[in-house]
Amino acid sequence: MSIVYNFEDQQLPPQNTYTMLNLLLEQKGLKQPTAYKTGTTICGVIYKDGVVLGADTRATEDTIVADKNCSKIHYISPNIYCCGAGTAADTEMTTNMISSQLELHRLNTNRMPRVCTANRLLKQMLFRYHGHISAALVLGGVDSTGPHLYSVYPHGSTDKLPYVTMGSGSLAAMAVFEDGFKPNMEKEDAMKLVRNAIAGGIFNDLGSGSNIDLCVITKDKVEYLRPYDEANLKGKRQGVYRYKKGTTAVLKTTQKKLDFDVVRTTVRAEPMET
Repeated sequence: MSIVYNFEDQQLPPQNTYTMLNLLLEQKGLKQPTAYKTGTTICGVIYKDGVVLGADTRATEDTIVADKNCSKIHYISPNIYCCGAGTAADTEMTTNMISSQLELHRLNTNRMPRVCTANRLLKQMLFRYHGHISAALVLGGVDSTGPHLYSVYPHGSTDKLPYVTMGSGSLAAMAVFEDGFKPNMEKEDAMKLVRNAIAGGIFNDLGSGSNIDLCVITKDKVEYLRPYDEANLKGKRQGVYRYKKGTTAVLKTTQKKLDFDVVRTTVRAEPMET
């Protein structure tokens, strides 16, 4: 079945076809779908020898927790990783596409890619779609020029900072960073700071939860710690809530006969099994 709309008969402003179609559907009583609120807390910090990235592991589907142990730290190249917030499919496919492009670049140049190259590829791709790809990213890595950390927004704008946060729990995580960040931090201190920042998002944002994943990137190696910590430990059941039959007394039982008339009887012929 196909539906043909005649725009000439409608009193609509001279706009593009898609806008006119949306206005026509609204006049017919059909509302545009509302955007889903996504929930995530991701962050990163530069320390003395490298970069520490962190993320929670809760994946939400509107008001439903779809996955309690979702991996949000994505591989870009051997020396570059990326945390994703937004629509899970968009962040997964975006990072996979940029990862494949950087791998071809590494094979052609015979050297490790730089973090600024990955940042440029990500921002150009996202800007091309004007924000319709819901991927808010925290890009971090170590190359020949040292450690680098970027935040990449869905519309294609980027920031290069010593510590960044993204996602619905980013305000709580940023509060932890503002309080505890120091230049040239040691590895243990940086990991603890990122852990506390993600925990702040988990405990103050309903879209973030479950475990805390960390990725420590240095010049020589990458440590992907999954899970690094369990922020929300499941408590033990305090008592036994199964009661024996007869615990609650039945005070009265009544039976009532319902009168009804048979209006129609249908016999459905089923094929005989052979």
